[in-house]
Amino acid sequence: MHHSAHSWHATVGELFLLALVTAFVTAFFVTPQVRRLAMKVGVLDLVDERRMHSDPKPRIGGIAIYLGLATALFVTIGFALHTMLFRTANDTQDFFGLLFGGTLIMLVGVWDDVMGMRPRNKFIAQIVVAIISMIYGFHIPDFKLPGTAAYVNLPAWIDYPVTLLWYLGMMNAINFLDGLDGLLAGVTAISGIALFGIASAHGHFGAALVLCALVGGALGFLPYNFSPAKIILGDTGSLLIGYVFATVSLLITAKIAVTVSLLVPLVALALPVVDTAAAILRRVRAGRAITEADRGHFHHVLVFRFGLGVKQAVLLIYAVSILLGAAAYLLSGSAAHLQMKTFI
Repeated sequence: MHHSAHSWHATVGELFLLALVTAFVTAFFVTPQVRRLAMKVGVLDLVDERRMHSDPKPRIGGIAIYLGLATALFVTIGFALHTMLFRTANDTQDFFGLLFGGTLIMLVGVWDDVMGMRPRNKFIAQIVVAIISMIYGFHIPDFKLPGTAAYVNLPAWIDYPVTLLWYLGMMNAINFLDGLDGLLAGVTAISGIALFGIASAHGHFGAALVLCALVGGALGFLPYNFSPAKIILGDTGSLLIGYVFATVSLLITAKIAVTVSLLVPLVALALPVVDTAAAILRRVRAGRAITEADRGHFHHVLVFRFGLGVKQAVLLIYAVSILLGAAAYLLSGSAAHLQMKTFI
């Protein structure tokens, strides 16, 4: 069964659309059910001086995004195998690895949201999930020297610690960003679209498909999560989103010269990353535990110091995310351009 180049592109595009729509519809219809479950079981984010809302909110909303992501990938992979877009089950390896790791970290988040976990135990759980993912094959074994066609193998003692830091940094940065109604779900959609553009431009079909599913899930959840939120993501959602972004970045990285490649997701996700670095510095300087929450995050500063409303602050951060996403896309384009020049 041979596809011409034209029908191949159409089918890939249809697959991306199928992933996006499936995840959106799933999350959109599942979120109210997850909310009812949370209310019934009493998994509520209570009001305290650090929280930004005035009434308790159900907080396992991440389950809806997870179900959107998993359903979309399951449906599209089945469709792709059926239409011979994937020649072998080999092509599907990354998806199952990502879904397995994503399921584990989502369950860690549920445990934390429902039972409460000590920060140290949550950190250990993140390390375990990251290590399982690295054993599965998500890491940076080699990188391309910019301006050449040469690949350099990274020794394991650099490769694995760097990948571990990448996972932990991304999961915690995304977790920290989840502080205002609608903030993380919207930034996830915006950064996801930027990374999707980068992945598809560089021919990383698998990463692009996962990002479609993530963006669809985030957009399906957003109507219930935008200020004033009826439900929030909780650690269930923020750890999952951080994990997916970290893994997808590693997949894309394999296709781009490394000097630019890790920069690309870092630029797209610069907001949570810089915010987290600032939070750690702030807490260390104040002699407090890194895990101790405060109101010094960007989104808090916009609300408390600059007096913006929650919606205004969130929309401003969306705008910044769009600019960062565009910058990352342009940066990745220059990477592709660099590589093209080396072949010409």
